[in-house]
Amino acid sequence: MKIARSLFGFAPVTLAVTLVLTGCADKDPQKMVDSAQQYLDKKDNAAAIIQLKNALQENPNLAQARFLLGKALSLNGDPVGGKAELRKARDLGFASEQVTPLLVRSMLALGEYKQVTTDFDKVELATPEATADLKTLLAIAWRQQGKQEGFEASLQQALAAKSDHAPALIEQARFKGAQRDFEGAIAVLDKVLAAAPKNEEALKLKGDIFLYSKRDVKDALALFRDASEANPQFADARAAIVRVLLSQGQLDLASTELDALAKIAKGTPQTLYLQTLLAFQKKDYPAARDFSQQMLKIAPNSPTALEMAGATELQLNSMVQAEAYLTRAVAAAPQLKIARRALVLTLLRTGQTDKALAALPPDIATNNSDPALLSVAGQVHMVKGELELAQSFFARASKLDPNDPAKQTSLAVSQLMSGKTELAMESLQDIAASDKGVVADMALINAHLRRKDVDKALAAIDDLEKKRANDPMPLLLRGRALLVRDDRAGARKALERALEISPTYMAATTALATLDVADGKAQEAQKRFEGVVQREPKNAQAFMALAEIKAKNGAPKAEVLDAIRKAIDAAPTEKLPRLMLVEYLLQQKDNAAALSNAQTAVSAIPDTPELLDVLGRAQAANGENNQAMSSFNKMAGLMPQSPLPHVRMATVHAVMKDLAAAEQSLRKALDIQPNLLVAQRGLAELAIQAKKPADALAVSKTVQKQRPKEAVGFLLEGDVQAATKNWSGAVAAYSAGLKAAPSTELAIKLHTVQGLAGKAADADRTAAEWIKSHPDDAGFRLFLGDRALGVNKLQDAQRHYERVVELQPKNGLALNNLAWVAGKLGRVDAVSIAERAVATAPNQPAFLDTLAMLLSEKGEHAKALDIQKKVVAAQPNSPAFKLNLAKIHVAAGDKATARVLLDELEAMGAKFGGQNEVAAVKKSL
Repeated sequence: MKIARSLFGFAPVTLAVTLVLTGCADKDPQKMVDSAQQYLDKKDNAAAIIQLKNALQENPNLAQARFLLGKALSLNGDPVGGKAELRKARDLGFASEQVTPLLVRSMLALGEYKQVTTDFDKVELATPEATADLKTLLAIAWRQQGKQEGFEASLQQALAAKSDHAPALIEQARFKGAQRDFEGAIAVLDKVLAAAPKNEEALKLKGDIFLYSKRDVKDALALFRDASEANPQFADARAAIVRVLLSQGQLDLASTELDALAKIAKGTPQTLYLQTLLAFQKKDYPAARDFSQQMLKIAPNSPTALEMAGATELQLNSMVQAEAYLTRAVAAAPQLKIARRALVLTLLRTGQTDKALAALPPDIATNNSDPALLSVAGQVHMVKGELELAQSFFARASKLDPNDPAKQTSLAVSQLMSGKTELAMESLQDIAASDKGVVADMALINAHLRRKDVDKALAAIDDLEKKRANDPMPLLLRGRALLVRDDRAGARKALERALEISPTYMAATTALATLDVADGKAQEAQKRFEGVVQREPKNAQAFMALAEIKAKNGAPKAEVLDAIRKAIDAAPTEKLPRLMLVEYLLQQKDNAAALSNAQTAVSAIPDTPELLDVLGRAQAANGENNQAMSSFNKMAGLMPQSPLPHVRMATVHAVMKDLAAAEQSLRKALDIQPNLLVAQRGLAELAIQAKKPADALAVSKTVQKQRPKEAVGFLLEGDVQAATKNWSGAVAAYSAGLKAAPSTELAIKLHTVQGLAGKAADADRTAAEWIKSHPDDAGFRLFLGDRALGVNKLQDAQRHYERVVELQPKNGLALNNLAWVAGKLGRVDAVSIAERAVATAPNQPAFLDTLAMLLSEKGEHAKALDIQKKVVAAQPNSPAFKLNLAKIHVAAGDKATARVLLDELEAMGAKFGGQNEVAAVKKSL
């Protein structure tokens, strides 16, 4: 009986619950909707959802039910379901003023920032409240995309619609905080809280400001708890508590708070994000992967979800997936520092050095806000073999202590505009790029290599190899170290071992190709990359490397363009191949094609500073100066802390003869980076043009003060003096520079101005002294050879070129010039020397031209013609090569063909400066 009574006793309770949630079996859908509204008013979202689903079973087209269900689902942490129901409500004709703001809010929760601004920026709503709400949400969407202008415009529209709109005021406070106007931000929030003391959003943001501006963890936590008490369902407040605890490394307490968060917002992107973060910090990467994948199922386009997924895959050595996630994260939200660092490291570890370099932010040269990113940049340049540049990044990073509370505050405040999740990310310990032991190893190796202390560098590389047993990078560094001591065989062996570990490691392939070229085996280098693209037809980096080596070897323009276009086809969303195409066309003076391709690139990958840069330069090259200014202005908007756009604008202003505007742009560049040499040189040049040499000299003195141990300031002073033909002043400046910071360039310029001043004996003395103190300076010797050749002192030129070749047997330029001099001196080995020059760069037009002319002089006209025709085909717009082809035809007795070529050259008129020689050859026919 007791058992029966007990079992039966549950029935009334169960039935009571059922009756409550079904409206006492009343199937009137409108009554269910009214009941759901009452639950929503009580913040009982779960009960409301049940009622609304029941109502929609009775009437699927009930617009109000769809609207309230979308609202309830969103409030309950289901933005995907909320978005779907709100769209249905909109399609059923529910009031736009009510549905649109909620729909946009659900899209923001899913990270669909760009879609929001695309779809709703021009939408107008009827009521001030709805307008203010929508415009505030649009401001958030613009902010998340890093579009400051759009953010400010939308926020102003929101406050214009309703001056006391709390969400807009909260965004205004967030903006003030990001501008470091903390007191102003708190004043705005206090205004909101005076009207609504339990406004959870205002309490939460005030806590953020206390935490990130004052490092006041105690008061911040109190405000977060107040926000949570004001609305127990407000997950952001609970999440803020979790983030603070994670940032302090209190993982157990964070786990407890996270469990509480999961009870009110289970399975939401924010909860899953924090669960991923906690697992990551516990180094439980499989669990982190599981949570991150759940995040991506809900919000596949969320930048922070992609960031965490990519960082996790990096730790699990799943490089292909890491690159895919992180590339999407950075493209969607360029301000995500951890995503960017992790992406660069992923590309670096997979040997994609050029892509790693391109993935660094455009303002990396001047931005000191992220020491970890500077360390990563140092690693990239080190792997590229650019030791001095690498050291500069390591040095900058070492000066920025990431554990300094003041610097942590600066970093965090700079992200206040980024919203809720990113704030936490930036305040945590580095989770993607903080491989501090490896960073220290890399910096140490770089320092040893700069000092050419190879033994110590190799010992440090041994330590690195122990930490990275299956990583090809240490072997790449070993190869570079062995090259410092000229152990080419050992270097090749190390690089080949790197490729054994990772056959697709492009950094090692590129290093081996560089060795091939240095050994006079340019064709072997080319074959390496041809082999890579045959195995991997989608390897854009290999196609770019192939294009580069073809261009260096003087391959026909069509071949180079074909390789670059294949790189674009392999990676249509990558900026590097498109940049390479436009740059190459500009180098080839094919300005119209450069402009067309730059426009296509910007259309394919909009809002990319580097592409806007080449577009502006292409427009300027085509005389479209106003359009160029527009492009550079857009570039400045995307790179507010970079001086480059202002330097570009200065160049255009100068072309347009607006020197005052050019000076203003250069000074803007210097406001951003006070020691920017290109801007300082530009100011000096403008001062010279304006007949103000004193101003130009003042600039050079500033440079000398900024760089007392470098030659550049003395070079600039000497250049200014030389520009005004003050030869004695130029001599004094270059001489002072040689004493302070000896360099080949200073020695060359001093020798030059001494000659221009009519002091040949002083010039000879400078040359003799420099050669005595720098006997192995091939650059200065090459200069002396060119000077002697210019005044037809062939014996002296021969002596200098021979010394260069002795120092650098593979110096193609020295071999080419020596061959030409040898031909003039009647040496029998002139052709063989020219062949050696060609071997260093088999398709270099200038080298082939020399060889062809020397062969013709020996009477080998057929062979000479074959070579020279290839030269003209490769460089059809070079009249000098065409003139030499005509000369060879004359020597071969084919005067008719020669006459046709000479007539073409004669028709060029003043465009070709060799008309006297054309006339002389025609006269000889």
